[in-house]
Amino acid sequence: MADQQDGQQTLRRGPIVFLASQTDAAQQARAELVALYGDAPLAQAGAIVALGGDGFMLETLHATQHRDVPVYGMNRGTVGFLMNSYDTEDLPARLAAAQENVLNPLSMKATDAQGRVHEALAINEVSLLRAGPQAARLRISIDGLVRMEELVCDGALVATPAGSTAYNYSAHGPILPIGADVLALTPVAAFRPRRWRGALLPKSAKVRFEVLDPAKRPVMAEGDGQSVRDVVSVEIRSDPGVRHRLLFDPGHGLEERLIREQFF
Repeated sequence: MADQQDGQQTLRRGPIVFLASQTDAAQQARAELVALYGDAPLAQAGAIVALGGDGFMLETLHATQHRDVPVYGMNRGTVGFLMNSYDTEDLPARLAAAQENVLNPLSMKATDAQGRVHEALAINEVSLLRAGPQAARLRISIDGLVRMEELVCDGALVATPAGSTAYNYSAHGPILPIGADVLALTPVAAFRPRRWRGALLPKSAKVRFEVLDPAKRPVMAEGDGQSVRDVVSVEIRSDPGVRHRLLFDPGHGLEERLIREQFF
């Protein structure tokens, strides 16, 4: 499965590139793996090994999204939902046997009070949150049709299946199977309508939030840590043109993790 070439393990996937977060544990892991398997420039990567936690995995996916290269994470952080277990042994064989999941991120287009448009991509979710002491008032449209004239809440979010176990789940949203072509629209602390729990939408849906009374009730939008303050409208859709390729050990892929999470 692998052969040695100039000190670098070469697979059917190509040379391995090791990227690590700035934590001591991740940096030590990178040093150990580079000593065993060598390292290659990112431009030559056939596979990227990301060492850190879920946050670093998201950073790595965003930073390498224009390269059609799969990313294999090894957990040197805390939760590690998007990561595999850390082990230095026989890494080329693990990469060769890994199963691939392809994720499409959400495209966020947020317009602020000055009329400026901010664009971002989010792998987990796009969220709107109140930015002042009073609840937000939001109007929700799906594919150009107003579905809710007014949602009074602390916020709302749209989550992908991969992100459905993160903030979405903490807000009592559903966990989505990785193969399901749906998105979760979930309110955060809904006040009116009080009993509204959100909706499941087709992956192709275009979601638009309009902020009602933005001067008195300011709202911020966020997508994977990219924040925009004082938004007046936010448009969200899945972007099929961007593909993130994640590698998982057999039997430990995203589908299995999402199912297992629901039985804790």
